[in-house]
Amino acid sequence: MKVAKVRFSETRIAFPLTSYFKILYMNRLLKFAGFLFILCFSLQGRAQSKPQFNHLTVYVTDLERATEFYKYAMMLDTIPEPFHDQRHVWFRIGAHSQLHVVSGAKEDIPHDVNIHLAFTVASLPDFIKHLEKLGVKYGNFGGEVNKIALRPDQVQQIYLQDPDGYWIEINNDRF
Repeated sequence: MKVAKVRFSETRIAFPLTSYFKILYMNRLLKFAGFLFILCFSLQGRAQSKPQFNHLTVYVTDLERATEFYKYAMMLDTIPEPFHDQRHVWFRIGAHSQLHVVSGAKEDIPHDVNIHLAFTVASLPDFIKHLEKLGVKYGNFGGEVNKIALRPDQVQQIYLQDPDGYWIEINNDRF
């Protein structure tokens, strides 16, 4: 079988109409890229100017006691803290949120239940069993022991206190 050899001309003939479409297409492409660039930076600036929750600190009388509570009763994972001074323990409480437990408080002071930290669990009954196994007391917002409250939006919730009296809400919200 013979293969034909094809030879292309070395000279090119400029075709003005093709060049016009290429320039028009490139101009549109550059304008669109510029628009995307500006949009990207304006959205990024907007996201950065709005504050986002980072951490909450509780000031405790006994760091070891508080650490055990948050680690075992609340099942939170510790994360590295930068101080390394035996006065701080940090816990992960969300994708980008932390709980900082800091020792140095001179006494446990009463805290109002209206000021509380709230967590959502997949199964409130399972979490209650976990608390009962550890002997951690819980109740509803009104202070009734071992009672679950039902909010108007049908979310169930309980309240408990850490060893320093800080209130914690546990609920089954599904946002």
